[in-house]
Amino acid sequence: MFGLFTKPLPVGSPAPPFILPDQEGRVFVLNMHRDKHVILVFYPADHTPTCTRQLCEMRDEWQRITQRGGYVVGINPGDETSHRSFKEKLKLPFPLLVDYEKRVAALYRCGGLIVKRTVYVVDHNGKIAYVRRGKPSVDEILAAMPAPADRSP
Repeated sequence: MFGLFTKPLPVGSPAPPFILPDQEGRVFVLNMHRDKHVILVFYPADHTPTCTRQLCEMRDEWQRITQRGGYVVGINPGDETSHRSFKEKLKLPFPLLVDYEKRVAALYRCGGLIVKRTVYVVDHNGKIAYVRRGKPSVDEILAAMPAPADRSP
């Protein structure tokens, strides 16, 4: 069945480490972002209506996401050229990672003939704090991310 009905990794499980290039060829290493809540947005393709809406919602809520200590990365099997054009067209403030062979999508149980639209939040300890198939709202994603401690005196 090629993973058609596979469930995503459960909340509380360790997030599989990975290294992928972004749209500019820069290397993204998941484990080097432990100071943030990393929001992994697996999506099927660049330049499609639902993917555009989903990533534009992340862009439009970027300030709220970063205030909560979040960092978004989009992931799909598109190439650097497609990702670069999609990112520039939408003015996305976050990287789009190239998972050409869907290796990382498979690690996160999002693989298959097409990548299953899935959002994960990886916490500071490298554990999965949130997961949902489909296109959850930014409010739902933020609810899974504890607010940073108040640093005022």
